[in-house]
Amino acid sequence: MVAPRYLRDGFNVKTNAMQNGVASTFVSAPDGLRLHARCYGARSATATPAVCLPGLARTAADFEALATALAQSSPRRVIALDYRGRGLSDYDRDPANYSLPVELADVLAVVTALEASPAIFIGTSRGGILTMLLAAARPTAIAGAVLNDIGPVIEPQGLMRIKSYVGKLPQPRTFEEGAEILRRLFGPQFPKLGQADWLASAHRAFKQENGRMVTSYDVRLANALNGINAERPVPALWKEFDALADVPLMVIRGANSDLLSAATVEAMRARRSALETLEVPDQGHAPLLADADTIARVVEFVNRCKP
Repeated sequence: MVAPRYLRDGFNVKTNAMQNGVASTFVSAPDGLRLHARCYGARSATATPAVCLPGLARTAADFEALATALAQSSPRRVIALDYRGRGLSDYDRDPANYSLPVELADVLAVVTALEASPAIFIGTSRGGILTMLLAAARPTAIAGAVLNDIGPVIEPQGLMRIKSYVGKLPQPRTFEEGAEILRRLFGPQFPKLGQADWLASAHRAFKQENGRMVTSYDVRLANALNGINAERPVPALWKEFDALADVPLMVIRGANSDLLSAATVEAMRARRSALETLEVPDQGHAPLLADADTIARVVEFVNRCKP
């Protein structure tokens, strides 16, 4: 059963009936493109909502375990977003719109339409960049933040590695073949993952469409990395990081990460003495936020954040 379409504050919102505590919600972006979000927990929950923002070529599915735990802990409402061109969100006709300014406007559209502001933002990689940008643009929207394997300084070798595979993955014939592709690509950073883990990752990274396996994102997303050059570091985001000065902040780093260095984490701590940090062993970029210990730490931090 599908709930009726209605208009709230100028945003078109459509919500499917909740199944197992999760509902798919579709919100119109400022340019009319349809954005998808997974919503966990009751809309009437009184705890500050949490908003989960995935990595560049990732989807809301990455937060399944964490979002479920967060929704049950207080309880609270948790919203996990598919950016345009990813997951169940519409693909953009113009790949130039796969950009941080457009995606920031999309995030604002979703949290406004779903009345989820202020919220505690949990951002993985690109999601963490968007969280810092949001703090600078709309500081009242953020009640707390978790930056997952991202900081103001982004290591160029990590960016070049990401550029080497986004939009360029081989096309598997089965999810099992997809799991093997991912294992070969990411195994050095995640040496402790087993076959079941890689298969689960394949189900998030690929989907079946018209009888063939394709990535769960628009391959033209690779255009967003065209300007990345190993010889030219991306500008540091210290000003945007400092915009989070008035809210609780947690930084998670994968011990094997090549995108967020230990030195950058220490520099972040030097600017924020109360910064909470967690290093996840045997994981690289980006920690999966799926093991019991990491989930417990994030849930504990979120529960300590005040509205």
